[in-house]
Amino acid sequence: MNGDEPLTGELLALDLLNTLPHTAEGPPTDHLADAAGLLAWLALEGERLPGAAGATEVTPDDLAAVRAVRAHAAAAVAAARRGERPPEGALRGLNEAQLAAPAVRYLEWNGERAVAHARRAGPLGMRVAAALAEEVAELLADPALASIRECEAQDCTMLFVPAHPRRRWCSAARCGNRARVARYYRRHKGEEEGAEGSR
Repeated sequence: MNGDEPLTGELLALDLLNTLPHTAEGPPTDHLADAAGLLAWLALEGERLPGAAGATEVTPDDLAAVRAVRAHAAAAVAAARRGERPPEGALRGLNEAQLAAPAVRYLEWNGERAVAHARRAGPLGMRVAAALAEEVAELLADPALASIRECEAQDCTMLFVPAHPRRRWCSAARCGNRARVARYYRRHKGEEEGAEGSR
């Protein structure tokens, strides 16, 4: 798994969880370890987080708010995937994050008709945390939760919802390619050892 850039393109709630991938060797890579990491992730997510696109600065409070939602999301999603009730503290934390910056359907006229956009008030971190908490709440209430898979690569814990039932890796370019290369290497190494043994 390439630890330089987090996996994106899954459900936004899963993208958030995938900012803290665990590996077999060493501690997890935290893509939200500092303000620069959060800014880089917000840039990757772009328009999926209204009000966060183009952010150029985050405060320690912004970072703490997003990391708190990620911790609550991780606990709630892990429990729900096991068929257990999510911890009360995780549910409360997700609800409180949403209440801190509730979305308002803000109406504008585009020249032909009324258009409603979701807007949140407050500091960047509070708005992002609220939007992410809402995404996690929707995931927890969605039957798609049961189809979430963990990457089958030995050293990857990325989560994804497979578009087709045969999908095994978080990304064909990341873990899928590495698995194919490793399988090729094992197969050819076995053939070489077999040839050596037959001499």
